[in-house]
Amino acid sequence: MELSEQNVKKQRPVHLDLQTIRFPATAIASILHRVSGVIMLFAVGILLWLLNASLQSAESFNHVQTMLDSFFVKFILWGILTVLGYHLLGGLRHLVMDTGRWEELASGKASAKAVFILAIIFSVLAGVWVW
Repeated sequence: MELSEQNVKKQRPVHLDLQTIRFPATAIASILHRVSGVIMLFAVGILLWLLNASLQSAESFNHVQTMLDSFFVKFILWGILTVLGYHLLGGLRHLVMDTGRWEELASGKASAKAVFILAIIFSVLAGVWVW
C-alpha cells in the first residue's frame, strides 16, 4: 500500500452521524420521489380492495360509502392523493431532466423547490376535495 492510500484511509470517518448530514433539495426531491412510488404500491392495494368491496353488491357498496365518510378513511385517501400528486410532479421533473434540461445545479435546485411548492398546493387542494 502506498503512503497516499494510507493517508486517505486514515482521513475517512469511522462513524457517519446521519443527523448532521444536510441533504440538498435535489437529493430530498429524488428520495421523496422514490418513497412516494413505494407508498403508491401499497395505495393501489387499498384502492383495489375498496373497489372490489364496492362492486360485490348494493349492500357492500353502501358499506363502502359509509366507510368513506369516516375521518380515518378520508385521511388515508388524502394521503394517497398527496403521494400521487408528488410522485406525478417529481416524475415530470425527472422526465424534463432526461431531456437535458434542468441539469445544472441552480436549475436543479429551483425545479426541486418548485416541485415541493406545487406538491403542497396540490395537497391542500386534495384535502379540500376529500373533506
